[in-house]
Amino acid sequence: MSKLRIFCVANQKGGVGKTTTTVNLAAGLAQIGQRVLAIDLDPQGNATMGSGVDKRALPASVYDVLLESATVADARQRSPKGGYDVVGANRELAGAEIELVNQERRERRLKKALLAVRDEYDFVLIDCPPSLSLLTLNGLVAAHGVIVPMQCEYFALEGLSDLVNTIKQVHANLNPDLQLIGLLRVMFDPRITLQQQVSDQLKAHFGEKVFDTVIPRNVRLAEAPSYGQPGVVFDPASRGAQAFVEFAQEMVKRVG
Repeated sequence: MSKLRIFCVANQKGGVGKTTTTVNLAAGLAQIGQRVLAIDLDPQGNATMGSGVDKRALPASVYDVLLESATVADARQRSPKGGYDVVGANRELAGAEIELVNQERRERRLKKALLAVRDEYDFVLIDCPPSLSLLTLNGLVAAHGVIVPMQCEYFALEGLSDLVNTIKQVHANLNPDLQLIGLLRVMFDPRITLQQQVSDQLKAHFGEKVFDTVIPRNVRLAEAPSYGQPGVVFDPASRGAQAFVEFAQEMVKRVG
C-alpha cells in the first residue's frame, strides 16, 4: 500500500501562483495515476473554482470540516475535469479563524479530519492563504512537507526566509514531520536576466531543495481558471501544462 503524502503549497507572499500550482499539480498527479485530494484553505476559494467546483453551492466546505460539523468524506467533491477530489472553501472560511480561537487543539483540526481518509489517497495538496493564520497553521500541522512556489524576482528571497523560519518553528513545536520539500520556480522567463540571477542564487543557497522542473510564464495557465479547469486539462499541449505534468512526475520520484 502506498504511503499518503500531505503537502502544503505555501508562500507568505500573495500572487505567486500557489493556487495555480495546487490545481495543476493535483491534475498532473491524477493524470499519472495518483489518487489526489486538494484542500482549499483560502477563503477566496480560488482553488475550488479553478477545479471546476462552484464555491457558492458547496453542501459542506473545509469550514465545516475544521469546525467538526462535517467529515472530509461529507465535504469532498470531484473536480469534473481534473480527475481529483476537492474539499472546497468559500467566504465562510474567513469566520473560522474567530470561531476556532477558543477551541481545543484548534491547530490540529485538519490533521485529525484527514486521518479518516488516509487510505483513500496517495497525495493530499493543501492550498494555503498568503498570511500566516490559524488556517495556514492547520495546513502546516497536518502536512509532511511544504512546496513553495516562487517567482524569481528581487523580493522573493526576503519572503522566503520568513517562511523557512515559520516551517522551523512549526517543526520544533507542533509537527516534527514537517520539512521543506522544495522550491518551485514559477512564471519563469529565462530572457529576463534578473530572473536567471535569482534562480542561480536559489540553487546556490538551497541546492537539492530547488525542483528541477521550472514552470514557464504561460498565458494558457492564466486563462484556465476562468473556464473552471486546471491548465493541465484546459490546454494539455501548452508549455505550462507540460511543465506541470513533468513536475508531477518529479514529485512522485522525489517522495517515492
